[in-house]
Amino acid sequence: MKKPDPQPPKWATSFLRWYCRPRLLEDLEGDLYEYFLRNVREKGPGRARFVYMLDVIKFLRPYTIRKIELLTFITHFMMIGSYFKTSRRNLVRNKLFSFINIVGLAVSMSVGLLVIAIVNDLRSYDDFHEKKDRIYRVITRHQDDGQPPMDLASSSVRVAQRLGGDVPGIEDFTIIRNGFSGDAKVGQNTFPLEGTYADQSFFKVLTFPLIAGNPATALKEPYSLVLTEKTALKLFGNTHVLGQTVRFDTLDYQVTGVAKDVPHLSHIRFDALISFATAYATFGKKDEGFDNWDNVWSNYIYVTLPKSGNTAGIQRAFNQVSKEENKALYRKKVTLSLQPLKDIALGGKLSNNTGPRMTPLMLWILGGLAFVIILSACFNYTNLSVARSLRRSREVGVRKIIGARGSHVLGQFMAESVMIAFLALLFSFGLYLFLRREFLALDPHIPEIFTLGLSVRSVLCFVALAAFTGLAAGFLPAVFFSKINALSVMKDASGIKIFKHIGLRRVLIVAQYALSLIFIATTLVGYSQYKGFLNFDLGFNTENILNIKLRGKDAAALKKELAEIPGVKQVSQSSMVTSLGSIYGFTMKYQPGAASPGNAPMAGDSALVWMNMVDENYLPIHQHQLLAGKNFTLRPEKGKESEIIVNQQVLKRLNIAGRDPQKALGQVVEVDGQKLAIVGVLKDFHYGTMENKIEPVMFRYSKSETWGYLNLQIASKDVESTMVKIESAWKRFDPVHPLKANFYDQQIEEAYSEFSMMVKTIGFLAFLAICIASLGLFGMVVFTTETKLKEISIRKVLGASEPGLIYLLCRGFITLLAIAALIALPATYLLFDKVILARFAYHQPIGVAELLGGTLAVMLLALVMIGSQTAKAARSNPARVLKSD
Repeated sequence: MKKPDPQPPKWATSFLRWYCRPRLLEDLEGDLYEYFLRNVREKGPGRARFVYMLDVIKFLRPYTIRKIELLTFITHFMMIGSYFKTSRRNLVRNKLFSFINIVGLAVSMSVGLLVIAIVNDLRSYDDFHEKKDRIYRVITRHQDDGQPPMDLASSSVRVAQRLGGDVPGIEDFTIIRNGFSGDAKVGQNTFPLEGTYADQSFFKVLTFPLIAGNPATALKEPYSLVLTEKTALKLFGNTHVLGQTVRFDTLDYQVTGVAKDVPHLSHIRFDALISFATAYATFGKKDEGFDNWDNVWSNYIYVTLPKSGNTAGIQRAFNQVSKEENKALYRKKVTLSLQPLKDIALGGKLSNNTGPRMTPLMLWILGGLAFVIILSACFNYTNLSVARSLRRSREVGVRKIIGARGSHVLGQFMAESVMIAFLALLFSFGLYLFLRREFLALDPHIPEIFTLGLSVRSVLCFVALAAFTGLAAGFLPAVFFSKINALSVMKDASGIKIFKHIGLRRVLIVAQYALSLIFIATTLVGYSQYKGFLNFDLGFNTENILNIKLRGKDAAALKKELAEIPGVKQVSQSSMVTSLGSIYGFTMKYQPGAASPGNAPMAGDSALVWMNMVDENYLPIHQHQLLAGKNFTLRPEKGKESEIIVNQQVLKRLNIAGRDPQKALGQVVEVDGQKLAIVGVLKDFHYGTMENKIEPVMFRYSKSETWGYLNLQIASKDVESTMVKIESAWKRFDPVHPLKANFYDQQIEEAYSEFSMMVKTIGFLAFLAICIASLGLFGMVVFTTETKLKEISIRKVLGASEPGLIYLLCRGFITLLAIAALIALPATYLLFDKVILARFAYHQPIGVAELLGGTLAVMLLALVMIGSQTAKAARSNPARVLKSD
């Protein structure tokens, strides 16, 4: 049998005939067909069809579009009114199915509205800057030899120094530095204040308007201070404060400007700006490495490009500068690149980032989940519409017999679908207001990131979502009914096949329940992994340990006072709290046989080793296990640090003493320019989170007076009473600052809050998905039992039992649910094993119970729903059903 010749896509030809002027149509259609045949010969049928579609769209131009005649316009307008009138009658006539569709679409669209509001907030970040499209942040890639590169949002002061003359094509730049904090004293009052260092170009690059002061000179001189309106009111009670003095410690700062409060949707946030010259004056001169090329941890540089800026040229200049500066580094490399301002809130993961951020992947995941939920509701609509094909096909047949075209029927059903979607939008907006409140309360940090307020753009997106949902839900039913033959209107719509021997309705039910089961299984597996993270053996004790942030205060005085409180067993000091994600380290060098005397630097192997400064009580309180050696004994005198304690990974990384803990004792390593002898080797423990493998870690006994935290071991049956006493002691010690104290276990929970939030979100979506799928299944079961009442009655008359009838009616649905489970469970396993848990170095094995638990619960729910309706049909009186025949 000869294969038919390839033809252009029918929809493209129909679209051309619809928009093209009649006097141009014949020639244009003929030419496009000739090009199509030529492309078939030269490029193949598939490519030829694609080019044909593009050509049809390309010729959609003002001179080819047909004019709309007044009579035609009025006719179409009246027809649209007829569509909506008929649709309203159908909605009222079929109350149950209308209710299921409207509720399903409303619930799913409310999730879509929430995602739209989230995306709208993220895309609105930093929109208030006048030069937002020309502002870039300089970001850094820092790499130690033999170590994976680290991408940072921060840069070095040296970069700003080189931007002035060595990087052409930059209109202006500014450098800022976080970390200013202190007690602001105004008269007899003291207020804790945190600020940001900024140079005098700050207001030229970034748009933070001043209500008082000169933006060109406000941050020029050392000890200059710019306050926000809110901070000025807090300190002085008014905003007319130019020339006023604020004292921090022993230094006076002069107020040189008052800025408007920082907008909520800004990734740069501050209560006060301190001139960058102050940073130079206070500690820049004391710190020899302040402006080193590889000191990339604390400063942020923003540049403005001209309107015709060339980012490629600037990148070449960056590469040249990096090449020159890297020559002075030992086994390190620092490179620079530009990040657009608009990509900061929606950018990739960078260390030392400032402000809120969400990765594009997470955004895609959120959007994908919302789309799946909406798709599930659309499946309901399609299923129920096609299921009612027997009733609606008669309506369509009558309409066609009296002259309606396929396009009229298509418009009728699309209008009905859009009407339902807009009715659902009204309900979904109310649900959205509830979801917004719950979402903002989900985590204390979320309100700091999002406002989820209404804007013109978000409202337009809401309306567009409703229109899209209505069109998507009604497309398949509309196409199906538009093609019904008026002479065969009694044909069962379930006879449509999209694959051989597979009905459309069956495929939609399987797809819908497969997605729902994936949500359920993902929630259970995710929750199991989250609990596993919290209960994972870190290699040290965290139970009943309270970490108090010192805020730069004298640790010794507070430690003495807290140690006297009943219920406080022991107190230690540390510079940081480990296993929460924060990291701090130094390069450690090792040369076999090196002796401790002398100041000559070592030339042996080196590695980046994470560090924590601790005292002699830290190891006992946290129950770290010493494999060899001893704990710190006495606090070193200032400038005479001599001891260090390391974990097993340090021995492995630097191959110290053949990795033998006993032989490693007494070996000398160099850290931060000091030679230190190893006095203890600890069993490996987790310094980072479960995402990271166990890495080299060192403990040093701090030689300074500044500690980050006090670690209290609580041994009290009345923890609340002990906490009250601790807070009272703190207030006596520091009446200005509130106590910041958290139990270690709570801090670990917060470290995995992002994972927890993801589990909660997916769990909520799983609940919605099951509700929507169950609504759809309920509608299908009701419709099926209604259409088979006569068959059931005849079978009962012929002797069929009720259990047999229930099995007959349930069998098909249960089979579909089983197929959905066979699809969903392997998909969920692969999702976790290959994607979600792949970034975690340590995690729990995926259990069978988590995968099957939700599936069994959903199956039970479906069985109860199906069984109740089929049992009701099976118990019907045959005489009452058949008396009309």
